[in-house]
Amino acid sequence: METEDRELDQALRPSKLEEFVGQTKVVEQLRLVIAAAQKDGRSPDHILLAGPPGLGKTTLAMIVAQQSGKPLKLSSGPAIQSAGDLASILSALEAGDVLFIDEIHRLSRSAEEMLYLAMEDFRVDVMVGKGPGASSIALDIAPFTLVGATTRSGMLPTPLRDRFGFTAFLEYYSEEELASVIKRSAKKLAVEIADEAVNELSSRSRGTPRIANRLLRRVRDFAAVGEHSQVDKAVVTAAMDLFGVDEAGLDRIDQNLLALLSDKFAGKPVGLSTLAVALGEEPDTIEAVVEPYLIRQGFIHRTPRGREITIHGLKHLGR
Repeated sequence: METEDRELDQALRPSKLEEFVGQTKVVEQLRLVIAAAQKDGRSPDHILLAGPPGLGKTTLAMIVAQQSGKPLKLSSGPAIQSAGDLASILSALEAGDVLFIDEIHRLSRSAEEMLYLAMEDFRVDVMVGKGPGASSIALDIAPFTLVGATTRSGMLPTPLRDRFGFTAFLEYYSEEELASVIKRSAKKLAVEIADEAVNELSSRSRGTPRIANRLLRRVRDFAAVGEHSQVDKAVVTAAMDLFGVDEAGLDRIDQNLLALLSDKFAGKPVGLSTLAVALGEEPDTIEAVVEPYLIRQGFIHRTPRGREITIHGLKHLGR
C-alpha cells in the first residue's frame, strides 16, 4: 500500500509551475527567479521553502530543477549526519545541479558550517588527518542551486537563513484551491466525482493538498469495492466514517487529544510531555503535525501552563 501510495503521489505531482495549484504569489516569485537566472545564463539563487508539511515544498523543488533543465539531487537533514556526509554529496554535484535538502533545520552543526562556505563561495574545507597534525584542504565544487525545505524556519540559524537568495513561505490552501487539486487528481486517477463530493472532501482536507490526495485515494478504493459508478457526497461521507475522519478533518489522534483534554484532564491545561504519554505519540509529532491544525481551527490553544481545550473544541465534541 505504501509503495502504491508513493507511486501515485509521484504521478499526481505537477511538473510545471503552470500546473501548480495554489500558492499564487510564491509561484510568480519562483517564475521570476528562474527566468532571471536563465536570462543571465546562471544557476538560480539558493531557495528556501518554509511552511507546514504537505503544501508542496518537494514538488516546487522538482519544478525548479525541471524548469531550469538540470538534474535534481535529493537528501534530507537527518540523513546528513556529519560534515563528511555533506562533503561527499557536494563534491558529486555537477555545474548547475539542483540540490534539495528536506528538513534542512535538522542538519548537524558541522554540516551547517560547511554549507555556509559551499553556498557562498562554492568550496568546502575538508579536514585531513587527526589530532595536532590535522590540516584543512579547500576543495572547489561546481556552482549549484540549493533548495532547502523546512517546517520550522525559526530553528534555522541566521547565518544559514541569510545565505538563501529567496525565501518562500507556503500557506495553507483554501477549500476552493483544494477543490481544484482534487478535481485535477481525480481526472488523473480516472475517478468520476460529483462537485458536491469534491466540496465535501476539500472541507475535510485540513488545508493541505497531500491530505486531499490521500483522502481521494481512499474514497476511490471505497467506491471501487462498493461498486459505486460515481463518487457522490454520500460515498465520501461513508468512506470518511469508515476511515475515522470527521466533518472538520480530524482523525483518530486529533479526536483522542481533544477527548483527553476535555474528559481525562477536565478542561485544565496539560503539558506537552504529559499529552504525549497519554496519547502514545512522540512530543515532536504532536507539536509539529497535530497541534497546528487544532490551534488554527480554534479547538485548542496554548497557555503558559500547557495545552487547553477551547469552548469551540468542546462544542465539536458535543460536550
